Amino acid sequence: MKLSFLSFSFFFFLLLLFPLYSLASCQCTPNSKDYEDFKNSISLKSIALVSILAAGAAGVLIPILGRSIPFLRPESDLFFSIKSFAAGVILATAFIHILPDAFARLTSPCLPTHPWQVFPFAGFVAMSSAMGTMMIDSFATGYYKRSHFKKAQLFDDEIVAGDREAAHAGHVHVHTHASHGHAHGPVAGGGSPAEEASMEEKIRHRVISQVLELGIVVHSVIIGVSLGTSESPKTIKPLVGALSFHQFFEGIGLGGCIVQANFRARATVIMAIFFSLTAPFGIALGIAISTSYNPNSSTALIIEGIFDAASAGILVYMSLVDLLAADFTNPRMQNSIKLQLGAHLALLLGSAFMSILAKWA
Repeated sequence: MKLSFLSFSFFFFLLLLFPLYSLASCQCTPNSKDYEDFKNSISLKSIALVSILAAGAAGVLIPILGRSIPFLRPESDLFFSIKSFAAGVILATAFIHILPDAFARLTSPCLPTHPWQVFPFAGFVAMSSAMGTMMIDSFATGYYKRSHFKKAQLFDDEIVAGDREAAHAGHVHVHTHASHGHAHGPVAGGGSPAEEASMEEKIRHRVISQVLELGIVVHSVIIGVSLGTSESPKTIKPLVGALSFHQFFEGIGLGGCIVQANFRARATVIMAIFFSLTAPFGIALGIAISTSYNPNSSTALIIEGIFDAASAGILVYMSLVDLLAADFTNPRMQNSIKLQLGAHLALLLGSAFMSILAKWA
């Protein structure tokens, strides 16, 4: 669970950064607050907190609890389509919602001309984040595989050594014309080829689910804080529906990866709870700092912009490489035109629905 620790580290790093917002200054003047709007916004934020928490929890739990339902199991055709729809939502979230915000914040007139206006930092951070995600993906997968096969080899060696001791103790020797030895069928080398392939796939899904959660956690806190600090009911109302929709299908995508990774019950529960609570926690944090928070301050713009760009890069890589490419090149999908069409249609619908929501959020 080393990547889960990395997710927690990012999360607490965000907690340390957000209080800096109130210490920053800016040449831009924030909008004046109306007391009536303030009261209405608090009510809407409370509704948003509950709605987004429920939507996120429902989304991540549907695939997890659906393992007992035949058509929701990872091996079902419907599961492929649901994951494709969720991947479309995540991809559109990165390109349509998060990345434009990162560009807007990091090129804001509230920031100094040099260096923020003369270099595309948002694109650079997103690119670096995508490459960093690829590196984490690669190194983590390699580490897990080496760790697993090393344990399997040690286990195999112990069995061979034990068999040899038993054979010598009973004066039983197996002779061949060429060599002396023992054969251990499925145990040798850590398992049969089918078992080894299954383990490699499980390791891959575990890495995917943890890296994906890392990317989701970063931007979930950011959007939660943005909603929590907003004082305009007109801004908050569409955000409630949009973010609930967004968290629900992000949860389905993450939940599907968790199911395929076949984590133990404890790890599954921790990952599901952690995902469900990040956006609501961001909203609560935003409400808490809203009196001293200036969204146009230089520090706020830089921190939000960098984290937005970083999370966009993570989500673009994960949606295209680990979710879509992995499923769309799956032999089962390649051998079924019906499944291919269904998955592609689901992808287009997911990205289209999330793109349309950009009109209101």
